[in-house]
Amino acid sequence: MTINKLAFIGGSGLYDVEEFKNRELLDLNTPWGKPSDQILKTDYKNKEVYFLPRHGRGHIISPSKINFRANIDALKQLGVTDIVSISAVGSLKENLPPGKFVIIDQFIDRTFTREKTFFNDEIVAHVSMAHPTSNGLMNACEESIKKEKIEYQRNGTYVVIEGPQFSTLAESNLYRTWKADVIGMTNMPEAKLAREAEIRYASVSMVTDYDCWHPDHENVDVQQVIKNLLGNVAKAKNMIKDLIENFENYIDPNDPANNCLDVAIITAPEKRTKKTKDKLKTIAGRVLSK
Repeated sequence: MTINKLAFIGGSGLYDVEEFKNRELLDLNTPWGKPSDQILKTDYKNKEVYFLPRHGRGHIISPSKINFRANIDALKQLGVTDIVSISAVGSLKENLPPGKFVIIDQFIDRTFTREKTFFNDEIVAHVSMAHPTSNGLMNACEESIKKEKIEYQRNGTYVVIEGPQFSTLAESNLYRTWKADVIGMTNMPEAKLAREAEIRYASVSMVTDYDCWHPDHENVDVQQVIKNLLGNVAKAKNMIKDLIENFENYIDPNDPANNCLDVAIITAPEKRTKKTKDKLKTIAGRVLSK
């Protein structure tokens, strides 16, 4: 029987969950290098849970320098089956003011300098990203957000830009014409890599500003973002504790992430070298060992 394990990847402002008193910091290595920081392992309400600060504790890693592959590989090594990403974002819509949460269901990936796949050396795989987030995990997030009485929107499109600079006004207005909801710098290629690792993934965006399209936020600055971030983080920590208790109630046995590699690897078996299979052991060992 599969043991379901939940991990949280925390974005700007969410570097730890101090309320977790049963703590162990794990220092892991992967074939792709080291993850962003030590991974917090905790036992909460008799459930094993993990927390990884995406930018490192103290926010020392720029968005494009995050080792996304190492982060996902490390969590997979720990047996993680479900990831909830929590990220600070800018809003592209008037009805998504600072303080509101958005449960993301779609992405537009505008990044261009990042390593976006585990399968770029000898073994080629094409996973479907039509529905990049897991509906069951989104349902769990929604229940927890409701329980905490947080203002939120179910479903939204997240434009992921390279950064670390904020958008130009022309870019911000362009993304609004695409009917996107929020803009940020970190959920890609994270969501793609989680899918390749057959880990169910959900993304909760915490709005901190209106991006530069809005006349009140024409010049987005870090101090403004941090001010709104602090209130959001307090709400997010309560949501996290609720999620730990309820996420298993919503696991979908037909989730596309569960066995997506069964129909994704295109490289002929005789061309798959031992060296590459060993490198992919954590990510794809289930299918490569057949």
